Amino acid sequence: MRLRPLAGLVLALFPGRGVTAATPLMREFMGINGHTVQFRTALYAPACALVRDYHPVEWDLGEDTGVLPPFPEAKNRVNWRQVYGSWHGAGFTTDVCLMFDGIGATRWRDPEADPRRYGEAFARAFGPSSATPLVTSVEMGNEPGRYSDAAYRRTFAAMAAGVRAGDSRMTLLPCALSMTASGDFSRGIACLDGLDALYDALNLHVYAFAALWPTWRRSYPEDPAIPYLGEVRAALAWRDAHAPTKPVWVTEFGWDASTRKPPATGEGSAWIGVTDTRQAQFLVRSFLMFARMGIARAYIYFFNDEDQPSLHAASGLTRRFVPKPSFHAVSHLLATLGDYRFETVLEETPGRVYAYRFVHGTDPTRAAVVAWSPTATNRTGTFDLPVAGERILRVTTMPLTGRPATAPRIRAHGRLATIPISESPVYLLLQRR
Repeated sequence: MRLRPLAGLVLALFPGRGVTAATPLMREFMGINGHTVQFRTALYAPACALVRDYHPVEWDLGEDTGVLPPFPEAKNRVNWRQVYGSWHGAGFTTDVCLMFDGIGATRWRDPEADPRRYGEAFARAFGPSSATPLVTSVEMGNEPGRYSDAAYRRTFAAMAAGVRAGDSRMTLLPCALSMTASGDFSRGIACLDGLDALYDALNLHVYAFAALWPTWRRSYPEDPAIPYLGEVRAALAWRDAHAPTKPVWVTEFGWDASTRKPPATGEGSAWIGVTDTRQAQFLVRSFLMFARMGIARAYIYFFNDEDQPSLHAASGLTRRFVPKPSFHAVSHLLATLGDYRFETVLEETPGRVYAYRFVHGTDPTRAAVVAWSPTATNRTGTFDLPVAGERILRVTTMPLTGRPATAPRIRAHGRLATIPISESPVYLLLQRR
């Protein structure tokens, strides 16, 4: 690590602004989507402290929705105390998405009583007030496209009321929401009118699609031509206007990166993924921007993949449980900024540079600056940081392997420090004099 040229270098950055008691530390913010017994806690612990599970309600209820499962076991014999207990024991905070999407709206024996009794039983068995508190939050559905707005509203209201009765300390979210009309992958926010007492946070799934079927091509996160960040801004604006006390969570975001080519013919032949390097860059940059925007939690989709070149089938941080470059990049982000929270924007110039300042959670004399080129053209550049008042302790560039991160050379001249940047973020750790 080449820090000798930085001897005596100090910085004067913008005064802190934007930090509140609700601003999470990055380790309280960064999450990943797992799936039941397949999730390997020791493998993914370096990358995140939050995990979200896709919990099939069908496993619990089977063919008869009127008969509760013998919790902690599902009717198919999966033991949720063992599953979520292993996650809890490894230090993860667990969010459970109760996926009733596979139970058609007409399959409930009693469409109001059954979801309510199930929600209450689940919360009593696993919620934060239970004898074995394993789950801190639940979502009512994932992307229930088979439910009409009316059917989803009825099921949500019943199940959420049950969760409230079972454990009032459980954080409760609806399914993936849209601030406009409902679609195959989200329910419009209007279907929850009047039910605000039954949810504690808003839930978004956002993907950086530049085109949908048949290519499913995704762009870079800062691309002004796609609705990716605009969807987040719309949710935050709706929240500010209608539910100012409720946080916004992004429970799915990600990019497909496969080493394999799509099939030569057929529907899947047009699919377009990104490179492993791009996946790593875009995930890290998304985390940074979500933190800057005021998102309370963000969960990567997905934990692992089998290298299938198709939609959502190559989004893992690992490929066949071997770390991808994105795994190393995200783990470095958590290791570097885990104890820090977003403080302020230093610069946001599209096509040139994004630079944010973070502050340490318990030591206000410690801070960090992260800067990058918000592009996807292999662009490089520089960022000039005003100098005086803080010393640069360490500089690293986002890594793509498990080897130690490299340190770019910084040039000090007068009252400025010139930092070389690329599309892989550079991190500077600072200490006030």
